[in-house]
Amino acid sequence: MTFLSHEPDIEFTKPMMGIVIASTMLSTVPGVSAAGPSPEATTLTPNLDAELIVNGAITSMPIIPVSPSGCATPATLTRAMMELTGVEPIIVNAGLKHTPPIPCVDVYGECGNDPRTEDAVPKAEELFKKGISIGKAWSNYSDLLVLGESVPGGTTTALCVLRALGYESEVSSSFIDNPSTLKTEICATVLKRIKNDGITAPLDIIRYAGDPMMPVVAGIVKGYKGKVVLAGGTQLLSVAALLKNMGEELPAIVTTTYVYNDKSASFIKTAEEIGITAWCVDPDFGNIGNAGLARYCEGEVKEGAGAGGALWLAKVMGHSKEEISEKLLDFLKDYS
Repeated sequence: MTFLSHEPDIEFTKPMMGIVIASTMLSTVPGVSAAGPSPEATTLTPNLDAELIVNGAITSMPIIPVSPSGCATPATLTRAMMELTGVEPIIVNAGLKHTPPIPCVDVYGECGNDPRTEDAVPKAEELFKKGISIGKAWSNYSDLLVLGESVPGGTTTALCVLRALGYESEVSSSFIDNPSTLKTEICATVLKRIKNDGITAPLDIIRYAGDPMMPVVAGIVKGYKGKVVLAGGTQLLSVAALLKNMGEELPAIVTTTYVYNDKSASFIKTAEEIGITAWCVDPDFGNIGNAGLARYCEGEVKEGAGAGGALWLAKVMGHSKEEISEKLLDFLKDYS
């Protein structure tokens, strides 16, 4: 497969990269997320992703940005591509459990609650409106927005939202073995709450079942006047589904081949049902010469923190596959 599944016909002069970060208490449920050394620690992961993407290193805590198996966190890929392209990333705090260690745009949201027992995002409509304001503001500084996210546990909230909106989807996972049974059990409980309370409006579904990232990203897409490309997998498909059900114009979406072709998920099928233009990048990590990156091919991590979109952006800005690979290897040598 070539590096890009599709050569986009996009003209732009000033691209920007935005990453919306948030926490959900679902990530603390054992077995839901691999994005941290323990379930409780997953609520710190978005903060650390943001620090790495913005500063190029994690200094707020003594943490090396690789998994116990040596798999590089996707935030390292995003940071490497920001250095290669010279694009300065902007972080949006949609609702975190812990105060972020870097400057960011703050919508003053709160960590997402467990949707099995209470409203997940009580102020979903307010966050959506704040996202619109951000999108309008960013339109003054750029004409292409690549928009990613970092939300551990977010594939589970995505499953709840997609199914509540009527899509029989399967979502991806940072685990090699997707904990689909656990996610389905959680989703069934959430859908029962939604059905019992007669919830049907799109933003009310986010209020009941989503996470703080979703309404903020949806708002940014609505408010932004240029071209938007969502940078992520099944989590951002849930945002696309939200926009579709709200009657809004859909952006394009790009992810890694590791999510695009994930047999435990339904990325291609769900994208087609939503009607969103979907692309993927294949960085050929199996042949890049880094054991940690090769684990992406085995199904570990797969995507996150805008990594697929950052790789895509580097390519459409004119960098060759060889330049991209060289930059990744150079950046990751400090974590080998």
